[in-house]
Amino acid sequence: MSFEQLKEFRQKVYKQGLGSGKDAMFELMDAALCTPTVQSLVSLSLSPVFRRKWSSVYSGLRRGQLKRQRLKRQLVELVDVARQPLLAGDTSLWARPYAKTLKDRGYGYSGSKGIEIGHTYSTLAWVPEAEGSWSLPLCHERLTSFETPVSKASFQLQTLTRQLKVRPLAVYDRAYGNSAFLKSTARIEADLLLRLASNRCVWGPPPPYSGRGAPRKHGLKFKLNQPSTFPPPQTTLEVDEAKVGRVELSCWHQFHFRRCAQRAMDIIRVEVLQPRGRRRQFKPLWLAWVGLAPPDLDALWRQYLRRFSLEHWYRLAKQRLHWTLPQSTHLRALDNWSWLTVLMSWQLWIARQDCPDYPLPWQAPQTHLSAGRVAAGFAAILVLIGTPAKAPKTRGKSSGWQSSHSRPLKSPFPIIKKRFRPPKRVA
Repeated sequence: MSFEQLKEFRQKVYKQGLGSGKDAMFELMDAALCTPTVQSLVSLSLSPVFRRKWSSVYSGLRRGQLKRQRLKRQLVELVDVARQPLLAGDTSLWARPYAKTLKDRGYGYSGSKGIEIGHTYSTLAWVPEAEGSWSLPLCHERLTSFETPVSKASFQLQTLTRQLKVRPLAVYDRAYGNSAFLKSTARIEADLLLRLASNRCVWGPPPPYSGRGAPRKHGLKFKLNQPSTFPPPQTTLEVDEAKVGRVELSCWHQFHFRRCAQRAMDIIRVEVLQPRGRRRQFKPLWLAWVGLAPPDLDALWRQYLRRFSLEHWYRLAKQRLHWTLPQSTHLRALDNWSWLTVLMSWQLWIARQDCPDYPLPWQAPQTHLSAGRVAAGFAAILVLIGTPAKAPKTRGKSSGWQSSHSRPLKSPFPIIKKRFRPPKRVA
């Protein structure tokens, strides 16, 4: 049944989601799914499932016109709305430090390598399972020089909440735990779970009006790294987690940021009292909850931990789906390839149930396959379901570039410098 659903999904993507150059782009997706390692993107033309010449790799991406809105609606229809969907948002950098003729490059943070030059992509993904590494992107778009991660994330969340039938829960890292993100998402019908930086300050509700002067907007100052400013928590809970140990949960109600006093938050502290099987000491995890119903502390902090499945998808996209492999200087080609990695991820998810496991000799068999394991057996699936792409047509030999004509040189573009503060590392 999953193979039939996969075949229907591929047919719909081919007919409705891909525009010009759809045959080359569709076969390029299959070649990437069937090729675990490759030196360059043009080497995917050597795959047996890519029936075209090597020049069709980049020309198909440049000429392709993906119908992104249709693709978004098609992906949203596959989201399970029987329970509240869990959405995870974050950004990742596609480093291009030496591409001087590539437009709209800027500075970004790339984890262990620090600050690099390239394009930053904002991703909003659906986390379908309570455990595991699966994460399915619904939006994966490049930040332009006129956008910030906060503005792009709020726009993506607003677009998806209008298409979903239920109110989702959106989880974000501490780069979004600020007043700017709360202001931009004030009218979005979604519950928010944000991580707060350990040096963040929040304020309580103002005291009653004294009758003189202007009414106060802020009350008690609550600094997260100063225990002397902590008021007594309204709710306290201790739970035993099998993988972490003894965890204490504390909750404070009706706090807000200084520049966003209109939106009240519930501040949650997650502290590991007795780590299980580890000697290191964990720093407290601070979360902010903004929603309609009161937060369920025992379930809420576990849902935040599911956000890290998006990090697994970034690793899958870069290491297995060859997301950052193209070296083109055409923005349309790079954006088209980024969306193709999203479609490849959804194909792996649909085929996971009936996909056979092909472990390497040094790998243990799995019953619940990860995305990488499904990709290892995707070539056998293609033999069963086939491809909707049409075979290439034979054409005459091109005359090529005339020797009397000189090739125009590409002009370099400056690096966009914006106000950027890299996140601090937390042990």
